[in-house]
Amino acid sequence: MTDSAPRIMVGLMSGTSLDGISAAVVRFTTGERGIPNADLLAFTVTEYTPAQRARLAAAMASVSTAEYCRIGFDLGEWLAQAAMNVIAEAGIARGDIAAIASHGQTLWHEPGHSTWQIGESAVIAERTGLPVIADFRVRDVAAGGHGAPLVPIADALLFASADRWRCLQNIGGIGNVTVVPPGGDLDGVRAFDTGPGMVIIDGVVRALAGDRLSFDRDAVLSRAGSVIDDVVEATLAEPYFAAEPPKSTGRELFSPQYIASFIARCRAARASASTEDIVATAVAVTAASIADAYARWIPEPVTEVLLAGGGSKHPLLVEMLRTRLAPWVIQPFDELYFDAEAKEAVAFALLGHLHLSQRPGNVARATGARGPRILGKLTPA
Repeated sequence: MTDSAPRIMVGLMSGTSLDGISAAVVRFTTGERGIPNADLLAFTVTEYTPAQRARLAAAMASVSTAEYCRIGFDLGEWLAQAAMNVIAEAGIARGDIAAIASHGQTLWHEPGHSTWQIGESAVIAERTGLPVIADFRVRDVAAGGHGAPLVPIADALLFASADRWRCLQNIGGIGNVTVVPPGGDLDGVRAFDTGPGMVIIDGVVRALAGDRLSFDRDAVLSRAGSVIDDVVEATLAEPYFAAEPPKSTGRELFSPQYIASFIARCRAARASASTEDIVATAVAVTAASIADAYARWIPEPVTEVLLAGGGSKHPLLVEMLRTRLAPWVIQPFDELYFDAEAKEAVAFALLGHLHLSQRPGNVARATGARGPRILGKLTPA
């Protein structure tokens, strides 16, 4: 296959929210100046069962060596099944698919030092009969980078505006932003993790209302509460938010212990704090951290922000962002492109496509790596 020929990829993503596996079938063609075009053929989400989610969450803390091995292979099985499901949804013959690009699940991420994603690629290759590209972050870390964020290459190549500066804000478990110049010129692209996305919100809900809700569906809890402003201010005073980009974060910082401390901080600041108040405060922290990051670290003449990720569907969070970022235009990603929840799976499909084309997948200005690198490791079919 020549690099200019159409190529169909499957992208798999399991994020910090631990909701499930996002899977996308994407056809890539080559457009002007060699820039790829992406056509989303199918998208599915395979939700984790409570038992699966609990095993992944436990592995992020500490489990036995045997369980680390088992969960890596078991996640490979779950990822393979998600891939086969989305291929069936697309109605594409397996022989027409070039490869599967799997992000897997991050268990540990220490920016600039080490990173670990599980989901055994050999299992995926055996079950699907397709080549698998995985371990996308490690090469960037080996080159002195943070290994994150990796979506900026997709934001620049696939989702740039023709004539204006644009921010693409993803709100998954962690929030990350890509600043994209007109036309997606990679020399002007910058990106970094803004801080928490849904990780504090979901963590608080599961800790305090897990018998009723696993997340703040339709902002039912947060709308019924009132924000504890002192806690929002204290949270933004933490060191991560003052650190200059490039920077990345994850559940290593926003851990179960952090969630417990956040809840205690809310109750110390307001003795009568209800579950609803604490969830509302968590939503306000996410909105404030994004707005604060923009004020501190984005001097470019941005006029619009596209929101993607699960947090883009949280109505109160979106309202708070519109208030804090006015007069910038805040627009859902899916109003211009496709389902916002598919964006990261599409981004990793692109990284797989770039790997097969022997083209770099990182944006060194975003990750801090010493230069462009081809990302991922290939497991043959």
